[in-house]
Amino acid sequence: MSRKRVAVLISGRGSNMAALIEAAKDKSYPAEIVLVLSNKADAGGLITARDSGIATEVVDHASFGKDRAAFDAAMQKVLEAHRIDIVCLAGFMRLLSPGFVGLWQNRMLNIHPALLPAFKGLDTHKRALEAGAKTHGATVHFVVPEMDAGPIIMQGAVAVRDDDTEKSLAARVLAVEHRIYPEALRLVAEHRVRVVDGRCLINGAPVPDAETLMAQS
Repeated sequence: MSRKRVAVLISGRGSNMAALIEAAKDKSYPAEIVLVLSNKADAGGLITARDSGIATEVVDHASFGKDRAAFDAAMQKVLEAHRIDIVCLAGFMRLLSPGFVGLWQNRMLNIHPALLPAFKGLDTHKRALEAGAKTHGATVHFVVPEMDAGPIIMQGAVAVRDDDTEKSLAARVLAVEHRIYPEALRLVAEHRVRVVDGRCLINGAPVPDAETLMAQS
């Protein structure tokens, strides 16, 4: 079976992008990273991608002003030119228009540094600590028009320690992100994920919840 052609969208250093690139170096991995696309020409991850021999493109959002649809259309043109099958968002800090998201239904993934549906949006580690959460983690989900609300493909959990700071908690969650994102992409690329009634089934079974993950770890 031919490997799926994947584009990774970034706005910064792209540490999750690097994890995906590393996983895809294995020829048995079902996806290959063929494009890294950024909305910022100075995104550090572009250098990482070029050093790995991966094509890079920049579509500068600033040149489109507030016209999100025009910006998304320009990105779509680039994705089509590279014959992309799956899109992975990795620290891509732009809200996408519903029309663009619809073009990639169940083919666009995002990683979020929290156990969704808890702590959608920004500052997740700070908010988890302030809320007294005992468990925290990361979620890979399909992208839908509503932010951080798409069907969950995979989660990874960590216990929150009494002495945790934002920095220490973020570091442990980032390690989880780097582990689960390549695994989630593998499942999607191998057609092992189905969305039924807004929820993902993996090989026909529901995605394990955070409590189950903690019990297994």
